[in-house]
Amino acid sequence: MNFERFIARRFLPRDRNSYSGPLVSIATYSIALGVMVMVLAVSILRGFQGEIRQKVVGFGSHLVVTSYAMGNTYEETPIGTDRPEVERIRQTPGVRHISFYANKGGMIKTEDQIHGIILKGVDSGYDSTFFASNMVEGRLFTFPDEKAGNEIIVSQTIANKLGIALGDKVRTYFWQGESYRARAFEVCGIYNTDLADFDEHYIVGDLRQVQRLNEWDSTLAGGYEVLVDDFRHLDEVGNSVLAQLGYDLTMNTIVEQNPALFAWLDLLDSNIVLIIIIMMMVCTVAIVSALLIMIFEKTSTIGILKALGSTNGSIRRIFLYKSAAIIAKGILLGDAVAWLLGWLQQRLHLLHLDSANYMMENVPVELNPTTFVAISVGSLAVCLLALLLPTAYISHIEPAKTIKFD
Repeated sequence: MNFERFIARRFLPRDRNSYSGPLVSIATYSIALGVMVMVLAVSILRGFQGEIRQKVVGFGSHLVVTSYAMGNTYEETPIGTDRPEVERIRQTPGVRHISFYANKGGMIKTEDQIHGIILKGVDSGYDSTFFASNMVEGRLFTFPDEKAGNEIIVSQTIANKLGIALGDKVRTYFWQGESYRARAFEVCGIYNTDLADFDEHYIVGDLRQVQRLNEWDSTLAGGYEVLVDDFRHLDEVGNSVLAQLGYDLTMNTIVEQNPALFAWLDLLDSNIVLIIIIMMMVCTVAIVSALLIMIFEKTSTIGILKALGSTNGSIRRIFLYKSAAIIAKGILLGDAVAWLLGWLQQRLHLLHLDSANYMMENVPVELNPTTFVAISVGSLAVCLLALLLPTAYISHIEPAKTIKFD
């Protein structure tokens, strides 16, 4: 052990009448509080962003390929499912899955109510993980081998408005040119995603039902839904997929389809930055105050060390070592409390939200080790840099005056 560390380990005030003792405790708990708030703020906001992103992607996929000549949203221009572009998309690096879908606008009619809907037809290769995780009652629909499936899942919002229960037969009407076509579906499941714009309108069923309504053959669909391996590489993979398409096809990312929502999610990052700046200021003020009091209290000791031959740099390192130990203790305490609170929220859902305003029922928390490490290392570095200025006062302490004073 070197000289500076040896002295620093014995600088912790044990005298109850010491001024620096309580300040060191206050600084430790202030740093712990700041780190805890920063970690929880980042974890909650990242969890919120991830939860909303996952729900929106669950309805619309990461990338959507449609006909370039597409008309309005609910009357799609069909594209072939056997086109060579399909296999090229599957082979594109970063693409995880591709499936086919089609939307059809219509309405559900009960004895006393009418409600506008969008029937989203999906094929047997559809990744149903999202809807399976958001089922309230019942189960997902099946895909019979010989004919179009007659089962659908509806949102809890639609079910509550129209008084639809699990197992009910619902009468639907879909526009086809100047007339309409009627279909009777059986409700096999009820889902809830808390995304009002989607839950208000979407029912989901077999793609072959939409093909029959539109008089398409089995090789036609409204578009391709493409899932990517990593959302962070969405634009890169999207450009690669776009390069594989023919002149009559176009592609949109989920961000381009929902610009306002994703702009709002990006805006939350500025809140994270603001919280981190404020908490860093709290941490630095607390440790700088404690260090200055320690220096003032140890003035005579500093004078003796200088008289014995210690340099200003050596004495600075003593106080920096002591401060680093205080900061590290506060950071570890803050990380431990943040992890415990985050873990309890994940398991027990102690804090609830208004789903009508926040699009989820519970406060989401993403406990990512990278967040803990980044905030801990950043806090330690910022606090130590802030200590360089107060330790400069050590060079102004003259041994003759401090020893003579004692």
